Amino acid sequence: MSERATAQPTATERASGDVLAVESLSAWYGEARVLTDVSLAVQPGEVVTLVGRNGAGKTTLLRSIMGLHRHVEGTISWGGRELGKASPDARAKAGIGWVPDDRGIYASLSVAENLTLPPVVNKDAWTLEQVYEQFPVLHERRDFPGTKLSGGEQQMLAMARVLRMGSRLLLLDEPSEGLAPVIVQRIGEIIRQIKAQGVAVLLVEQNVKFASTVADRHYLLAQGRVVESLDNDAFQSRTTELLEYLGM
Repeated sequence: MSERATAQPTATERASGDVLAVESLSAWYGEARVLTDVSLAVQPGEVVTLVGRNGAGKTTLLRSIMGLHRHVEGTISWGGRELGKASPDARAKAGIGWVPDDRGIYASLSVAENLTLPPVVNKDAWTLEQVYEQFPVLHERRDFPGTKLSGGEQQMLAMARVLRMGSRLLLLDEPSEGLAPVIVQRIGEIIRQIKAQGVAVLLVEQNVKFASTVADRHYLLAQGRVVESLDNDAFQSRTTELLEYLGM
């Protein structure tokens, strides 16, 4: 995999209206640097993936944007506002939705309680009725505790929860991991639907074929750096190479 110097956002990416702009972001765990001068942008209604081997820094980047990883340098701007030291709670209230790889379901609460506990932060938030229409299985299991849901149902619940809040930027960490193909297909449909509604999505994804069905652009990370930026046509044309690069 070549390492072309594409870390800086393009002129298009810098255009006014960027939902998310990350500039020269570096991050550490203790003395170990895990991200180095990462720059990227995601615009309204755009789906962008972070692709790379395990340990490349993808999840750390999402956690840094959400404010969950604080040992960072550089700038993260959302809707033209630099987040600075804003807490994860403040970022969520500003419209950033976080769906971690462990889904973050409140195990002791019912499906309905998981959906209604977080505050609504945007007037365009999905209603509970819309959530149940798009995720019928959650309506069927609305009185079930989180621990009684399958992995796929938990993933749907985690995504539905941030959509009901009205998040305008979704940070998704491995949404297809370990799920049955039919569930992965449904998650892809939901991502494309919210993209059409102007919601921005930044996701970590190891499933190259799935990523190519939902994303507009892709950033390739290696050893904590953005080494390449590809549009989806270029990404699809290099599927075999990418699978070999990822060891899949």
